[in-house]
Amino acid sequence: MQILEGVRLALQQIRQEKLKSFFSLIGVIIGVMFLIMVVSVVEGMDRYIEEDFAQEIFGVQTIQVVRFPSVQVNTSASDWRAWSRRPPVTLDEADAIRRQLSVPGRVGVESFTRGSVRTDDGREAEGLLIFAISEEVLTIRTFQVDEGRPFSRQEAARGVPVVILGTSAADALFPDGSAVGERVRIRGFPYRVVGVLEDQGTVLGIPLNDRVLIPAISRAGRTRPERGAVDGILVQVDRGEDLPIARMDIEAAMRMERRLRPADPNNFGMETADESLAFWDNISNILFIALPALVGISLVVGGIVIMNIMLVSVMQRTREVGIRKALGARRRDIVGQFLVESTTLSAAGALLGVALGVGLAAAIRTFTPLPTSVALPWVILAVVLGMTVGIAAGVYPAYRASQLDPVEALRSE
Repeated sequence: MQILEGVRLALQQIRQEKLKSFFSLIGVIIGVMFLIMVVSVVEGMDRYIEEDFAQEIFGVQTIQVVRFPSVQVNTSASDWRAWSRRPPVTLDEADAIRRQLSVPGRVGVESFTRGSVRTDDGREAEGLLIFAISEEVLTIRTFQVDEGRPFSRQEAARGVPVVILGTSAADALFPDGSAVGERVRIRGFPYRVVGVLEDQGTVLGIPLNDRVLIPAISRAGRTRPERGAVDGILVQVDRGEDLPIARMDIEAAMRMERRLRPADPNNFGMETADESLAFWDNISNILFIALPALVGISLVVGGIVIMNIMLVSVMQRTREVGIRKALGARRRDIVGQFLVESTTLSAAGALLGVALGVGLAAAIRTFTPLPTSVALPWVILAVVLGMTVGIAAGVYPAYRASQLDPVEALRSE
């Protein structure tokens, strides 16, 4: 009952002195709000990069064989020189990997460049990302055709001039009807539209609908000057546990194809989503370490303000404390009363901070490209931190109140 009475008194104080209570809790509110908002962004980015971004850039359970890394962070001039000395990845090497692969999976190739697509009647879509791919990449990258059909394995193997348009390209080139069956020109070469991709949305604000897919060995798909060169080889396995075996098979096939001696280092790159996106793990770990320190400063300030308010409350309620002691209240009863009140005040500030933080996280998700995810454990932690600040801030005022002499307290006006 003493706890409930303390909570009631604290809530009554908040209702009667709203402005004073708000300013006394502003530090806790800002600290908790900041914690929820930033953690929501970091959690959202974590989930987005691990699921959507990794799948979009790499594919699920996929190893890429590349000349240059797909994700480049803090690269130096020496790194670029080392990568530039590597031979380009080729179609023949993809065939060698396909023969060497000992686990269930698929091997595809891809190259990409920027260019324009135009129709015979003069419409043009500029700045499109032209993906020159083998048929397997449609499965590896989970490209879904919304209208028409994907190009077949035979069309890809023969380099038939067929194209699958992204929705942006299809809408720009054929605003009045279906694009399927129409003729377009890509890099000056004629192509027939066989399908239109489903809406793919964006990745961190970057649109994914401005791409077109063509067979890798078709005339416009030869994006590199070296004969048979491609930007990357994609190897996807059916089971995640087979990735290490596939990696060994790929390395063996590439080294054999390039006639590397046992002592020679690899002159090609192999990467998975986890390896290439490890930089984000480092960033998120730093953020999660730095966050408590930043939030702690605000909560310490909030705790000091709450302690001062509670000291003022002790002075204002000296006579009340004297009456309680005269009626038999023990010191621990007085300490408990003021601790419950300070904890309730701080918890109220923490809950308000959580509400504001969740609201700001939702606004960020709605009005910016940044993804957010509010995790329940962090909400609970924020409330617990707020209550801890209240307990810590209320210890000294509660001790001061418990030390009041009942006779002197009763004389107070």
